Amino acid sequence: MSNPFEEMTSLDRLIHQPVRLAILTALSACQSTDYLFLKRLTSLTSGNLSNHLNKLEEAELVEVTKQFVGKQPNTQVQITNKGQTAIENHWKQLEALRNNARDWKP
Repeated sequence: MSNPFEEMTSLDRLIHQPVRLAILTALSACQSTDYLFLKRLTSLTSGNLSNHLNKLEEAELVEVTKQFVGKQPNTQVQITNKGQTAIENHWKQLEALRNNARDWKP
């Protein structure tokens, strides 16, 4: 039987990376938002945020839609059903690991 510290190595690194965890957690609360909101929320540069969103989009955890509102470009980011399930499961796994670590005896 593994201990909680060994189990931590099984966390999904795509989701567990701090910026992507923040993005998915924020999107799970609001379903969809615009790129500029995520940029302000995470304090990332445009290039860095774009790279993280590309990874999440390739994994089909988010969907990025580019459009024009009037003459202004607007990028919307939406969590997918797969992304919603993944982030919910990730937080449940973290909570279970936390509880197991609290109860762990060497």
